[in-house]
Amino acid sequence: MKIKQLWGITVALFITMSVQAQEFDKQDVLKTVVKVNDYFMAKYADPTLATQVKRMRESNLWTRAVYYEGLMALQAIAPQQRYIDYTLRWCDHHGWMARGGVTATNADNQCCEQTYIDLHRMTKKGTLAPTQENLEKQIATGKVDYWTWIDAIQMAMPIYLKMYAETKDRRFLDYGMKSYLWTRNTCGGGLFNEKEGLWWRDKDYVPPYKEQDGRNCYWSRGNGWVYAALVRCMSEMSPQEKAYKQLKNDFLAMSAALLKCQHDDGFWGVSLVSPTTYPGPEMTGTALFLYGMTWGIRQGILKEKDYLPACDKAWKALASCVHKDGFLGWNQGTGKDPSAGQPLSFYKVPDFEDYGTGCFLLGGVEYYKLLAQ
Repeated sequence: MKIKQLWGITVALFITMSVQAQEFDKQDVLKTVVKVNDYFMAKYADPTLATQVKRMRESNLWTRAVYYEGLMALQAIAPQQRYIDYTLRWCDHHGWMARGGVTATNADNQCCEQTYIDLHRMTKKGTLAPTQENLEKQIATGKVDYWTWIDAIQMAMPIYLKMYAETKDRRFLDYGMKSYLWTRNTCGGGLFNEKEGLWWRDKDYVPPYKEQDGRNCYWSRGNGWVYAALVRCMSEMSPQEKAYKQLKNDFLAMSAALLKCQHDDGFWGVSLVSPTTYPGPEMTGTALFLYGMTWGIRQGILKEKDYLPACDKAWKALASCVHKDGFLGWNQGTGKDPSAGQPLSFYKVPDFEDYGTGCFLLGGVEYYKLLAQ
């Protein structure tokens, strides 16, 4: 090859690498994440106020709890006392207790306990006694069939693994895994399709549940909840644990399946293997998949050469959802399948904004950490 041609290729490659480095600057990612969070905290300045969507709900409901998961992730990389104060006020208001008290068994009502544990770890304030009592009461029932919908895996399972990490009491690890495996293998005939690496949403959505085009219906955000839960649970265990290895296998199977489902624009559609059904962008599932894939790369579980391009595209897609004031577009409202909250748009305000913000923060923060390492 001639020297002139080689020089031209070298210059072109340098320019390409420079543009890519500028396009995915970690500080720009952080600024975007902070802007989204600032919008939310300004709009919902009093974290104790109940949420009114069709009816009044106490602010420790699952939608708000997911937001705080994201805020705790942001606090870990860009600490600000106002984040701590905002979260502490929320925890104190609810007595560091599950929604419904220590006898709660519904995963949605327990989700807030994840943040109670995270904040207590950071500040040593508050108490984990109500959370521990709640989990022990559920274990004492001897039942492991509470999680009949896959969202519940994210809402509740990490609490058991976090409490195991805090206490070293294997009852919490064992119960969380038994409950997970019941949902995976038994509920509705087994909600995890090992062949396709994706999850049916609940016992009503197993085969022959199909989309209009005849393909299986795998809801994006539902699978995102499971994917995030695997990350949050594995993060609390030694890789040498048998349970870690079980979850890692499912994480790898999901990762491979999800990689095939990503659209060219970086988003994942609301119906994962049916791209013609509701084909437009969707933010929450995309954020959760970015969260899992970037974590997997950072842990050396996923190959960077295979998954980093997908993460880069996903972040570009997510950044395109952010309005100038920090409002998030393309946020699918609450529901349990791809049809919920349709049609979506860049401008539509969903029924709840909090969980979508939490998903965005989780994905954005983990992507920032990947760029920073």
